[in-house]
Amino acid sequence: MITSNHASLPAPALRVGAILLAEAGAELSESERRQRASVELLRQAAIEAGLLSAEDPAPQDGVISEAAAEAIDTWLAQNLRVPEPDEQACRRHHAAHLSRYAVGERVQARHILFAVTDGVDVNRLRARAEQVLLDVRADPRRFGEAARANSNCPSSDQGGDLGWLTAQDCVAEFARELFAQDEGTANVGVLPRLVHSRFGLHVVEVLSRDPGQQPAYEDVREAVAQSLRQQAWITALRQAMQLLAGRWEVEGVDLDSADSPLLQ
Repeated sequence: MITSNHASLPAPALRVGAILLAEAGAELSESERRQRASVELLRQAAIEAGLLSAEDPAPQDGVISEAAAEAIDTWLAQNLRVPEPDEQACRRHHAAHLSRYAVGERVQARHILFAVTDGVDVNRLRARAEQVLLDVRADPRRFGEAARANSNCPSSDQGGDLGWLTAQDCVAEFARELFAQDEGTANVGVLPRLVHSRFGLHVVEVLSRDPGQQPAYEDVREAVAQSLRQQAWITALRQAMQLLAGRWEVEGVDLDSADSPLLQ
């Protein structure tokens, strides 16, 4: 385990307007801070719009009232405009992202896990992981040796080998980096950057890819349309959050650092 010799500064208090969402020093991830701030901005917007009583209680440990949750859903339905994708847009998206809709895609991979656990100095851990990444990119033949020496995963005994994987075998954040890649990003070899997951930092090598079967556009048309609706919804949400953050000051988190503050 890696520990720090220097005490880090405590996290700042988290506020939206006059509402305190977390005391200074609260052990919340950046994702949790964004989530709490975003929900409070929406709660305040619902109150201003007359959808929620001004007497609604402030969140406690990130939990809002049932009335507030219903009011936020109503506010979003009234204020987010999400256009329906047309056929041309769907066909363009499908042609540009064929691998996203493949059935049975698999990758053969191995990894080196740098686990983030209590007491770990994350900055030093990341620096160590980055150095190992550079080493194995320079000489992939050393990957197995590096896994046995550094990985916190039981697979280290097999040189980090994970065998053949499907997206369903992986946690979502890991699967995003390995699967449904476009032609230009469907890497075989050591991935050029660290993969971040709930377990820590991963150096990953893709040994082989099996693209699976490619269904006809007509068979996946609704999935394509839903993907475009989701993209449009995220864009509309980001724009709405920027406007709300201009009305009620947010302290203790940067909402601009996530693609969608409610989905991180």
